[in-house]
Amino acid sequence: MDKDKDKEEALARLKTRLMFTIKRRKEVINNSILERRTAIHKQIRHRRYLYHKYERMQMMAPLSLSHVSSSHSPCSELSNNSSNADWWERVVLAEFGPQEWLQRFHVSKDTFYLLCNTLKPQFPQTSLLTSSSKLTLPLEKRVAVALIRLATNMDYSLLAELFGESISTLSQCVREVCDAIIMLLKPLYMHHPGVQELAENARAFHMKWGFPHCVGVIDTLHIPVRSPPAHARDCWSRTTRAGGHAVVMQGVVNAQGCFWDVCVGFPGGTEDSTILQSSELWIMARDGGLSPQPPLLLMGQPVGYLLLGDEGYPLHNWLVKNYPVASPPQQLTPPQLHYNARLDSCRAVVEHAFRRLRARWQCTHRRSETHLELVPMMALACCVLHNVCEMHGDPFRDEWLDEVRHPECPQPSAPSPAYMDDPNAEQVRSLLCSYFQMQQQGKVPMEPDPLAVGVPFPHPYGGLLNMQ
Repeated sequence: MDKDKDKEEALARLKTRLMFTIKRRKEVINNSILERRTAIHKQIRHRRYLYHKYERMQMMAPLSLSHVSSSHSPCSELSNNSSNADWWERVVLAEFGPQEWLQRFHVSKDTFYLLCNTLKPQFPQTSLLTSSSKLTLPLEKRVAVALIRLATNMDYSLLAELFGESISTLSQCVREVCDAIIMLLKPLYMHHPGVQELAENARAFHMKWGFPHCVGVIDTLHIPVRSPPAHARDCWSRTTRAGGHAVVMQGVVNAQGCFWDVCVGFPGGTEDSTILQSSELWIMARDGGLSPQPPLLLMGQPVGYLLLGDEGYPLHNWLVKNYPVASPPQQLTPPQLHYNARLDSCRAVVEHAFRRLRARWQCTHRRSETHLELVPMMALACCVLHNVCEMHGDPFRDEWLDEVRHPECPQPSAPSPAYMDDPNAEQVRSLLCSYFQMQQQGKVPMEPDPLAVGVPFPHPYGGLLNMQ
């Protein structure tokens, strides 16, 4: 009996060891397959990037050759421009299909002509003449110039060769089109939400991430610039190592990743809290724009609409952020850690929106020779165009993300000083902790539908361009 028992135990140990060995072997095989698959996808993305880069170089090759072979006489610039003046008519209008259109302008052909039709009232027929004749520059050509500049950050010298116009003419095109986008498209596609929109935003965030009362996520983007010496110190981005000159933009996005508030034009060294307090959003929130009457309830307590920020923002009863994690994580309670995880998950929408903005409109990602005073206008126009493309479902190419994977400008985030926090706002954050804890336990009480609450909203208009 003892021998049989010993055999059974030995077989059991052998079986356990074999099962463990097989399991480890399966894990090694699965990890190897996953690593190989990841490497293949990475190689595919890189090849796509190289292919489209080659296409762009191929498009510019004839222009570069003609520039090299041309003489350096005073008339060479005019003759070179004249020889390429038909690229828009001969190539784009005559030969471009949907994919070529999307690749060059980063918008679909339908969206391009939607932009042209909407911007038409801003452009009198005689407002801008071509550099080579007295003919008026067509509206479609002006919009094309601006879109290529915003989408690819192409130098004006290359744009001049491509479109056969002078650099001054093209620069004026970009300025006028950006101004028209802000004047005519911004009220349609980017504005502070009204009563119904706030309620719909709150419902969308709650359905997607389970975060109650949230109507937007706020963050900043540092746009790289080549600052002139006079502004070098002001535009230096706050960071410990890489540094760089930048203009800062603050943006608030909804659950769909579309901007509903943008404030841009601050030097790179400006703190997030300072930008917030200098914005129209601060005035709106201070005057009760995010505090509906009658108030909404969360677990029986009155809580208004909320924005979600990172550690760079002060804590308010309408703006919540993470519990600080600089100290050892074990000092935070499990509900606080869970709250941080839920907030980080919800905040991913603004990081995703900024990535798509930089990828489709690469003038917000790449350093250029743009005049410092024009950067805020171009950035705001790009945010409006981002909303246009997102709302109309324009295709988005993954290789654009590959091109902006490594930012030219660091995106620093310094914690907001504790003295700037509103002491009463801690009650809101604690209430959210309790809410998420009860949600984990399946004990979340039913809350009133935000869409059923009619509240006056004193600020129906969007924030203006803030030039600091």
